Amino acid sequence: MTNPMRDPRVDKVIVHMGVGESGQHLVDAEGILSTITGQGVVRCYSRRTMPSFGIKKHEPIGCKVTLRGKNAEDFLSTSINIIEKRLSASQFDNDGNVAFGIEEHTDFPGMRYDPNIGIFGMDINVIVNRPGYRVKKRRASKHKISSSHKITKDDSISFFKEKYAVEVV
Repeated sequence: MTNPMRDPRVDKVIVHMGVGESGQHLVDAEGILSTITGQGVVRCYSRRTMPSFGIKKHEPIGCKVTLRGKNAEDFLSTSINIIEKRLSASQFDNDGNVAFGIEEHTDFPGMRYDPNIGIFGMDINVIVNRPGYRVKKRRASKHKISSSHKITKDDSISFFKEKYAVEVV
């Protein structure tokens, strides 16, 4: 019997679309993202002006959704099936988090290609933690997470292999 406080879990899944411009293109991306996730979308704004890209400071250039709980796990299992259950070891960071991309939104079930909208890709970031990580984030009496309790890259890889049957290349 293992200690339940040591079991890794998916804390949240962040789905991000970087469009690079505001206007109708961004509105289309927001609609697609809310349809895929079934949740409201938040706009992302540029931090600085970049004339070479035609971006002004504080201009909306992307959108994202943060999923937690059952919604996060359902979306993650669908996304992993889309990438054919293959992840690279370089997609895992030292804190056990995972980031991967999906090139076409049309790969999701129920989504079809619309020539007026085009094809959008997205980035998916998965934050993995253990019970007890709230100690680090709470407002009162914050503490560091012990190095023995932190999730490592290997812990996260084994978690994804067990729970989602992912092949790590």
